Amino acid sequence: MGSVKQVQITFDCAEPERVARFWCDVLGYVVPPPPKGFADWGEFDRSLPADRQGAAFACQDPTGAGPRLFFQRVPEGKVVKNRVHLDVRVGTGLVGEERLAALQAECDRLVALGATRQRVLLADEYNESCIVMQDVEGNEFCLD
Repeated sequence: MGSVKQVQITFDCAEPERVARFWCDVLGYVVPPPPKGFADWGEFDRSLPADRQGAAFACQDPTGAGPRLFFQRVPEGKVVKNRVHLDVRVGTGLVGEERLAALQAECDRLVALGATRQRVLLADEYNESCIVMQDVEGNEFCLD
């Protein structure tokens, strides 16, 4: 049995490019080059059948270390809490007020990009503080 070499995280959404570009800004990711033979993604998208135009978009870690993120259009809207979510690790190694300040600074930056702050979970005997947020389409993620 072989080992997994790469992981891609897929998001169901209404507006794939909008959500992908939000996550590019959050994570410092980039949009990959368009397929060979196309000057840009817009040209590629226009080559697709009308019902497939705007149906998918992706972004990737420019260093290649992080997973590729893929965004696909689905007809139904989000109705329940995510079963899987991303933790954006901005407070690693920090504790107490220093951690909360780092989390809040990143929260403020992401709210300006269109995210929504849901709630702060304060440290307890098992976990450090984190901030629960939602992306531009309501998908939950945490600042950790």
